[in-house]
Amino acid sequence: MTDLESAAAAIDAGELVVYPTETVYGLGADALEPAAVERVYEAKGRDRSNPISMAVPSVPAALEFVRATDRERQFMARFLPGPVTVLCRRRERVPDVLTAGGDRVGIRVPDHPLALSLCERAETPITATSANVSGRPSARRPGDLDAEIRDVARVVLEAGETAGTESTVVDVSSGTIHRRGTLADEIEAWLATR
Repeated sequence: MTDLESAAAAIDAGELVVYPTETVYGLGADALEPAAVERVYEAKGRDRSNPISMAVPSVPAALEFVRATDRERQFMARFLPGPVTVLCRRRERVPDVLTAGGDRVGIRVPDHPLALSLCERAETPITATSANVSGRPSARRPGDLDAEIRDVARVVLEAGETAGTESTVVDVSSGTIHRRGTLADEIEAWLATR
């Protein structure tokens, strides 16, 4: 079994994996399984009021889990895959624990071949949050992983060093950029003209 197959199997079994993205290393688990999402919160020491995004292999796959407006679909067609997290209205199957009880969920379609392959092989969307203890620096290399994360990850998919700039988080419906990251200026310009 390859590392990729092992990682997909671990996610399907409710376990945690570390995977590279075009931004930083991410901590992946079954985003639709509340117990697996809880493990992500525990591993990161993350406040339960802080929602976690989910990664999917494509925009059509995302639309199975969110109710996107025409404007949100246009935005996703322009910026995904890419270093962008788009907040959309979630469908009922997305658990409260992932969204901290909110009605929107962050969608990521990573622009990294290994991350996309993992998203395609897992039988579910996977959590898309940085693979670090909350408050500590994000991991750009496998060697940067906090011991607490490495200890709980069933599989670590290694792909060298990542770019290191986190994704831009945007709510297209309100035209709000919640976190500026890669492509923030381009996104701001797009929001201003549409």
